[in-house]
Amino acid sequence: MIQTDLTKLLGIQVPLVQGGMQWVGLPPLVAAVSNAGALGVLTALTQPNPDALRTAIRETYKLTSKPFGVNITLLPSINPPDYAGYARAAVEEGVRIFETAGNNPGSLIQYLKGQGCVVIHKCTTIRHAKSAVKAGVDCLSIDGFECAGHPGEEDIGGLVLLARAAQELNVPYIASGGIADGRGLAAAFALGACGANMGTRFMCTVESPIHQNIKDKIVASSEQDTVHIFRTLHNTARVFKNAVSKQVVEIERRPGGAKFEDVRELVAGARGKKVYENGDPDYGIWSAGVSVGLIKDCPTCAVLVSRIEREAEEVIDGLAKLKAVKAKL
Repeated sequence: MIQTDLTKLLGIQVPLVQGGMQWVGLPPLVAAVSNAGALGVLTALTQPNPDALRTAIRETYKLTSKPFGVNITLLPSINPPDYAGYARAAVEEGVRIFETAGNNPGSLIQYLKGQGCVVIHKCTTIRHAKSAVKAGVDCLSIDGFECAGHPGEEDIGGLVLLARAAQELNVPYIASGGIADGRGLAAAFALGACGANMGTRFMCTVESPIHQNIKDKIVASSEQDTVHIFRTLHNTARVFKNAVSKQVVEIERRPGGAKFEDVRELVAGARGKKVYENGDPDYGIWSAGVSVGLIKDCPTCAVLVSRIEREAEEVIDGLAKLKAVKAKL
């Protein structure tokens, strides 16, 4: 077994976290990840309201007795969701591990810490990581440019970003973005991380709620099959490269640029949700990281987590053999 600050902090066996994913972080997947020894994470905003989150938490309790968490992502919005209500509902249902993400999480973190919760905050810059540390988080999830979803606007890859975290941070951190196997987990350890967050890899598992056609598409894809949208709107998102995302990029590249209203219908969240339901990869926008190039099968979560742990141990043992033994004089 690999023991790290993360396994000790969360009470889990394997230092892996299933990242919060819209429409994907549902009870069956979350419970399967936790039962496999890692940390499953329910995505609060997948649920339409706090009461629905309560129901999802109760469903998860029926499927696992192991620790699991709840993700709350703060999104720019004219009519923001009831973040405080989601947090309160989860706490009242007994959840004590939270993954937060997004801008200005200070008040949310303050509430959760006041309730005795463990908070892992996901961020894409060292600057934001330091702010989260000041706010009192227990652990950071350092999200590199390779990640699905929002990688920030500074385009710093995980190799440098994680090494910078080792230089600058005084709390534990995990690696997020571009990790899908034991080699990536071992690399994260070498860069100072105490574990890894995986989203895209957990999408392609037996227990993942998305349509099998989308899982098959992930397996068949390469690391070149993602694209950034909203670059010109300064709200960059890495998504799967399909007919819709290509169209969005074309509109953004028009002379004079584009406004959100020009692509609103193409990027509607309802269309993205339908992709996972109807299995048509070109129906809407859906998130995927460059780790799609590493994914070659669709195992159960138990098989995946066990395999990654074994692979990481093998890599670590192999690296130890690189150290030359000094000859005795």
